[in-house]
Amino acid sequence: MPVTVAQTAGFCFGVERAVQMVYDTLRRGEKVCTLGPIIHNPQMVEELSKEGASIADSVAQAPQDSTLVIRSHGVGMKAYDEIAARNLHCVDATCPFVAKIHAIVSEKSRQGNVVLIAGNANHPEVQGICGHCLGPVYVFQTPEELTKIAQKNSELQKKPVILVSQTTFNKKVWEKSVEMAKKVYTNLEIFATICSATARRQEEAISLAGKSDLMIVVGGRHSSNTLKLFDICSGICETVLIETAEELFDYDFGGKIKVGVTAGASTPAFIIKEVQTTMSEILNNNNIEEDVNFEEALEQSLKSTYNGEKVTGIVTGIAPNEISVDIGTKHAGYVPLHELTDDPTAKPEDIVKKGDEINLIVVRVNDVEGTVMLSKRRYDAIAGFEKICEAAESGEILEGVVVEVVKGGVIATTNGVRVFIPASQATASRNDSLDDLLKKQVRFKILEVKPERRRAIGSIRAVLREERKALEEKFWSEVEVGKVYHGAVKSLTSYGAFVDLGGVDGMVHISELSWSRIKHPSEVCNVGDVLEVYVKDIDAENKKISLGFKKAEDNPWEILKRDYPVGTVCKVKIVSMTAFGAFAQIIPGIDGLIHISQISTERINKPQDVLSIGQEVEVKITDIDFEKKRISLSMRALIEEREKAAQEAAVQEDMQSMQAFAQQQAEAAAEESAPESAE
Repeated sequence: MPVTVAQTAGFCFGVERAVQMVYDTLRRGEKVCTLGPIIHNPQMVEELSKEGASIADSVAQAPQDSTLVIRSHGVGMKAYDEIAARNLHCVDATCPFVAKIHAIVSEKSRQGNVVLIAGNANHPEVQGICGHCLGPVYVFQTPEELTKIAQKNSELQKKPVILVSQTTFNKKVWEKSVEMAKKVYTNLEIFATICSATARRQEEAISLAGKSDLMIVVGGRHSSNTLKLFDICSGICETVLIETAEELFDYDFGGKIKVGVTAGASTPAFIIKEVQTTMSEILNNNNIEEDVNFEEALEQSLKSTYNGEKVTGIVTGIAPNEISVDIGTKHAGYVPLHELTDDPTAKPEDIVKKGDEINLIVVRVNDVEGTVMLSKRRYDAIAGFEKICEAAESGEILEGVVVEVVKGGVIATTNGVRVFIPASQATASRNDSLDDLLKKQVRFKILEVKPERRRAIGSIRAVLREERKALEEKFWSEVEVGKVYHGAVKSLTSYGAFVDLGGVDGMVHISELSWSRIKHPSEVCNVGDVLEVYVKDIDAENKKISLGFKKAEDNPWEILKRDYPVGTVCKVKIVSMTAFGAFAQIIPGIDGLIHISQISTERINKPQDVLSIGQEVEVKITDIDFEKKRISLSMRALIEEREKAAQEAAVQEDMQSMQAFAQQQAEAAAEESAPESAE
């Protein structure tokens, strides 16, 4: 009897990482103490306990000589402060997805946002998230509870609000809560923090439960994600919740033919394997027989079919160019590869597996040979076209891939249906290239459907227009003078650069692009460059934004004040000359004047007698007038200082020579006056 185990059953990334970190710490010979049970699975906790890992209910209970491991659920900032205060060695096994939520609520609450958390207020993960909030925080489990929070706290509607969720929160309840929140809170920011592994686990559980007579959910009875799996499956078929394989013997599984098994994120693989093996043995021992008599089976086998009929088949064989299916008739059913998928590079084994149940449509019946050719591709196309028709009425946004650029537009496929998107509806601007869309994932709306021709016309531009409008509304609700943005340069004109701020374009005037004089914005930036800009002025009435780009710290006069005080000797470049002197560039954007009287110690008739354009010379800064932005430079002062220094050095050298000569004379006289020594 078939027992199917969900592919996503068992340890998720965060749980597996936490358990592995405990094992790694134990292998290093360290004394391990976990802050609460490392995961919500008593069997796994017992295994770790046998290896030497103890449990502390609080930081205060942790032994001073132990390594404290923070479990995958995470903890609040208070716990981190207590760990630091006790100077405990700590290993942080918080799930990265949970840590991301901590960072979000910490930053947003610091900015004054009220935090709404979808989850169980008593769950350690939610308590940890609350512990990172620096302001008001509310927890709810249903859309109704969320509504009550808004009703009791009307002031929240005037404050910025963010919405996050526990990583294991029910996806459908989350989606309903989001819709409810959008209606209640006008200044709302939503963060989708349900773990992708959790979402996949729940979706697979729904699919498996729909194909099973019985679902077995394996996991700790205190595990949030395990209980959610049980609730989901219970609404579809008979479901039991167990922690170990031994509990299976407490149930009567008579009459059950198809059994599905899924497990929470904290359930070890060895427990899942034991459940699968035990369940298979129980079903075999019960010798369950299908409740179908011989006459009914014979009648079913003789059942015929016809072209165009929609049927359900079970995959019985897979070949390189086709698959075999059983549709419950006397015919041998097969699906050629080209009727299985539109993708010519795909392989049958990548699309289906033996035992899969698939929906098909009959293409051709051959009663002589006893075969029937079927098509999954055509069935999907019919179902897909029905979805296209529904989307045309509801205005739903569809996703697809552009597979072909044709005359007058592009072709995108979605749900097996080809949708024509005219060039005028394919891009945000008519000047954009259609070739750039090829093989790209796109979002579009259905503008027109022609059922008789099975043709649909879509629009990418309609979606882009709505998205841009939403971004524009959000921008104008948040923009303020001084706010910093990062945006791409969309276009350049002779007078400035237009920057995309996310739904709204702002302009950086040419005078704001550089402290130096430039002739065109292209000297500073190009189309596509991402600039960091700030809002200088807002014209809300005319929807215009003036932006600044150059920064105060880059002001050349501030650099001069900091690095080039009066008296500084520096190398400059001659940039122009007049009858009364030469102008030289000190740093980009600032020139100083070398007066003709300061060029040389000798009298000259014109600057060109000594200097030339482009020449680099050494000067001394003799005066700076920041108010009038004038700088005086002197070559002469340097020459005179160096000549004076040379003269002083020569005099010093002469004095040293005279002193040395006098010393020699004195020593000679002393030798002559000394008495002769006795022979």
